[in-house]
Amino acid sequence: MPSSWLMYIFLYVLVCDGVVAQLENSTERDKRPVRKTGDNSGDRVVFLFNTFQNVNVNENETVQAVVSRIPPEVAFITLQFHTQHSNATLSYTRMPGLGLSLTAVDSGLLSPLIPGQTKLSWFLLAPDGDSVAGTGVILPYTSSDPVPGSCNLEFDLDIDPNVYLHYNLFETTIRFAPANIGYSRGSNPPACDTEVGENTRWRLRYDIYQYFLPESDLSEQSLITSIQSVANVQTMREHGKRIMTLSSNDKTEVVFSSIPGQGIIYSVIVRDPVLNTSSSYIPVHTYACSFSSTLDGCDTLGKISTRIFFTIAGLAGLFVCFFGHRFFKCELFCMGFGFAAFLFFVLITRTTKLDYDIRLTLTAVIGVVGGVILVMSWWRFGSVMSCVVVVGLMLGFLISSIVFFTPVGDIQVFRSNVVFWVTFSCIVVGVPLFFVRWPREGNITTCGVAGAYAVVLAVNAYIYTSLSYITLNILKRFLNDNFSKAFTDVPFQDIDFMMITVWVVLGVSGIVLQLYRERTRPFFPPSPYLMWLQERERRKTNVLDPSHHTSSLPSRLLARARQLTGRRESAGEHTPLLL
Repeated sequence: MPSSWLMYIFLYVLVCDGVVAQLENSTERDKRPVRKTGDNSGDRVVFLFNTFQNVNVNENETVQAVVSRIPPEVAFITLQFHTQHSNATLSYTRMPGLGLSLTAVDSGLLSPLIPGQTKLSWFLLAPDGDSVAGTGVILPYTSSDPVPGSCNLEFDLDIDPNVYLHYNLFETTIRFAPANIGYSRGSNPPACDTEVGENTRWRLRYDIYQYFLPESDLSEQSLITSIQSVANVQTMREHGKRIMTLSSNDKTEVVFSSIPGQGIIYSVIVRDPVLNTSSSYIPVHTYACSFSSTLDGCDTLGKISTRIFFTIAGLAGLFVCFFGHRFFKCELFCMGFGFAAFLFFVLITRTTKLDYDIRLTLTAVIGVVGGVILVMSWWRFGSVMSCVVVVGLMLGFLISSIVFFTPVGDIQVFRSNVVFWVTFSCIVVGVPLFFVRWPREGNITTCGVAGAYAVVLAVNAYIYTSLSYITLNILKRFLNDNFSKAFTDVPFQDIDFMMITVWVVLGVSGIVLQLYRERTRPFFPPSPYLMWLQERERRKTNVLDPSHHTSSLPSRLLARARQLTGRRESAGEHTPLLL
């Protein structure tokens, strides 16, 4: 009799709980207190579908993430967990193991469900010995939705819905495992590579999305808010920007241009064009810098040497913008400085591994030499056109950089280095050729545009603005042979529109002011050396000029000095003569 009652009680509990074990973690009867939304205490967290939960994982603590009351139409579930810069471990089992767990800043797991299963759990751990705080969400998918990472052959997890990110100074690369078409609970997944027809995973398409965080905002709250706004398919399509679409035949790898200090979220949405369904991989974020480094970290991106360099350049650019043509020698020095400094920085960076500050110092020195050479070439030879051509090349470089800063730069044909550099060089050379007919106007235009842009670069040394990547992307392409594969999309936010306004206002004001002020003056000032030669020739040939019969000032001073010296020597004085 007691055994019959026990049997009835057991069946009653099983029916009410609705739990059918899938793995070890789903069969445990853990009686620890449940952590409610907003509550950071306890070892268990109950998730609701599509609802974010903030979780703290303390040192040496294992937190169980639980979801229950799973509807029967749900075929698989993904759990994603995000922190700003600390690693967290997600595991299928309480003890993490190879192929059963993942440790990352942005991590996720995918669990297929079996028939009748209404409850599932995972485990969260802090792997580095410190507490970890982050936000997580559980997303359900049906049997018609594609299964992200189900055809994984590269990474450790059997089914891996994660996006793996790697960055350096030049580029940021994301990689992910191919998906498979959806399948119902309890059925075997379709084969990945045995067939290539329309009824296989080869019909799937992968949309690559990008979402920019607010500029210059490195706060954790900004990241959490942004992650929550783009975590699933619908929200990413609403707020993110689709960069490209890959077919199943393409390599599951995409390269972007790195933007140190700018938070970016990348996500992959796999869609089935036959069933018109889609699923999301685990979004991943990066700032292209380190939060743990005391040197060149996210909080110390603005080097003192860089700020000094570009502050001086900005002040010089402001002077050139409004007074460059009037003070022609100063303008030539600044343009020669920029021309030589850029070329030398590219050369020294590609050929040496010197420290950044040393390279910047040597660049400044060579820039000064280049400026002096350009000024002296004009002073000695008086060839205005050759100097204006150099100045025009600066304007051509800037205009060409602007062209490829637009979406034109991401057109597939310009992935070829040959096509890119030929087109780029044609624009650079074409600009000075266009202004050959109007050299003064071309020179003044260069002063206004380039000088105002130098002010923008000076502001960028203190406040991030995307306009600096107009020239920085070209510099990266000079320095990195593989940069041609990178997408160079950058965010445009309030500060960028403000800086565009500043650039346009300064440039137009400088051009108009100089054109108005120079309208009655000679096109270009004469060469001092040629003027001296002409004056000397005039004095030699013009017998009516009194200076033809009178010694020049230095000759008269020398004669007077000799006369005074002779008098003192005759008087026995040997005091040196000061002229």
